[in-house]
Amino acid sequence: MKLLLLLSVLVTAAMHAEETHTQDSLDSIRKAVTENKAVLLDVREKEEWDAGHLKSAKLVPLSSLKTAASAPADVPKDKPVYVHCRSGKRSLVATEILKKFGIDARALKPGYEELSQHGFEKDAGK
Repeated sequence: MKLLLLLSVLVTAAMHAEETHTQDSLDSIRKAVTENKAVLLDVREKEEWDAGHLKSAKLVPLSSLKTAASAPADVPKDKPVYVHCRSGKRSLVATEILKKFGIDARALKPGYEELSQHGFEKDAGK
């Protein structure tokens, strides 16, 4: 009985593991992005991006990912892709989509403003 309960807990945890934000530290993420060992992907919409974004980020709006038949051409499959939005919710959805395309996508809980407060340089936008 205990074994069955343990197996049930493990299966449930595994099923929900993909639905969580990365535990990678912001310092290690910033370093990896700076050294071109990882990519920072902004999945907010174009209007949000235009109002301000991170210099090191690439824009791929969640709305375009939801209708994509394949991975965006400028999103690599050979390095981690850290996904951010405004508050961390859209990054989870985008990460799941990107993983289906074979991308090592990792959702960030901190959004644009919080990332900029932790040393990710802003590009003011228009």
